[in-house]
Amino acid sequence: MKSWKLALLLGVIPALLAAASDQTSANHKPGGTWTALLNQPAFTAAHTLLLTDGTVICQELETGNWHRLTPDKHGSYINGTWSDIASMPDSYAPLYYASAVLADGRVAIAGGEFNFPSNATNMAAIYDPQKNSWSMLAPPDGWSSIADASSVVLPDKRWMIANAFSSDTAALDPKTLQWTVLSPNGKADSNNEEGWTLLPDGTVLTVDVANVPNSERYFPSSNIWESAGSTPLPLSDHSSFEIGPAVLRPDGTVFYTGVCPFDANGNCVSPAHTAIYTPPKNHYATGTWTAGPDFPDGLDIDDGPASILPDGNVLLMTSPGNSQVGAVFFEFDGKELNPAAAPPNAPDTPSYYGNMLVLPTGQVLLTTFSNDVEIYTAAGKHNPAWEPCIENAPLLVAPGKTYKIEGLQFNGVSDGAAYGDDAQSNTNYPLLRFTDFRTHDVSYWRTHDHSTMAVATGKKKVFTYFDVPDTMQPAIGWISVVANGIASDPRFVIVAP
Repeated sequence: MKSWKLALLLGVIPALLAAASDQTSANHKPGGTWTALLNQPAFTAAHTLLLTDGTVICQELETGNWHRLTPDKHGSYINGTWSDIASMPDSYAPLYYASAVLADGRVAIAGGEFNFPSNATNMAAIYDPQKNSWSMLAPPDGWSSIADASSVVLPDKRWMIANAFSSDTAALDPKTLQWTVLSPNGKADSNNEEGWTLLPDGTVLTVDVANVPNSERYFPSSNIWESAGSTPLPLSDHSSFEIGPAVLRPDGTVFYTGVCPFDANGNCVSPAHTAIYTPPKNHYATGTWTAGPDFPDGLDIDDGPASILPDGNVLLMTSPGNSQVGAVFFEFDGKELNPAAAPPNAPDTPSYYGNMLVLPTGQVLLTTFSNDVEIYTAAGKHNPAWEPCIENAPLLVAPGKTYKIEGLQFNGVSDGAAYGDDAQSNTNYPLLRFTDFRTHDVSYWRTHDHSTMAVATGKKKVFTYFDVPDTMQPAIGWISVVANGIASDPRFVIVAP
């Protein structure tokens, strides 16, 4: 090795690692806090998704217009800036629909409840961030409507969506963009209003809203639904069939939230329940349910968001009764519902206006069908065992080139934020963050073609590809793989022509 290279490695790497360690171990003040974006949007912000280049795209309410939030050079989304991206094809402007970021980095949406000006649709579209363009997708064969459908990206990268008016599902092959319609194969009731949660074993959990109190798991390998046992208490409302969001926690359990039964005035007549699902050790067993804490004071989540936090707590947005205004926030710590701070517009907002998204910083971005976009910074720290781990990465990279990076737990230990059937914003995929050693500037290098879309992959070796931006100047720094706001230990990297 040439002497200058040896000196560089011996002299710089310790400083880089020390700086990175300092960055990831800062102390947190007790109690989560909300911070408004410095640059609030000039449009009414609705559903959000996290692209694999670290930017956030946000739909403008009741339109086909989309906008991009780009973090500043220090990686701050609070200080980020907005720009316009391509709008969806004419006549497609859904309010509630299935959505996902695919393993290749594209965005897919399908269906729409209240597709303005009509009520429901079977339309679908895909967004290519590289080309900044939307293109229409044909619906699954025989589906005249998709509406506000559940969806999830399966471990094998297929995107599975529900037909909201039957027990049917369909899976999109991201390579061919062709649908395969999957027969119900044991589904106990209609998909209407049900949410889906991807489990660490690759199955998909749902709680039936019609066949109460049954729950089910979908097994992709055999294309069958099997019972996952009965919830301790009903979670859905018997009249509207609504149910709250469910979030996978790092311990492998799923925290499921419910809706209270309400009277003619929309007031709760009994508490809304929650439940905790523990997956079975035997893959084909049912698993177990235990009762969680009831929501207090006539609160529930009659449609609305929840999100994992870095410390494993779940942030929840509730409101009174049947979608009344007056949002109240909680953090669930695995046992109890703890009151959490609320953003300024909470008194005027029902839970169903909310959409949450986990940012690479570990913060949670909240939109509420308004021009006020807020970011929640939690107080707790993550367990180091939940971090992604880089095992193989290039030392020398060049602008405009693509590289492979390998390791463990690149998809994180949770699916991220949840809403249910009306909106999905899962973030169980790897991002790659570069920090410049000299300037401490932060940038995200686009990842794509991940080896899996499974969650909590443990000791299974996984990989993804990343592109070094062609605008990158020569630099030294470190890279980290980030999933759901939790970063790996850094790896030294040199950017050179």
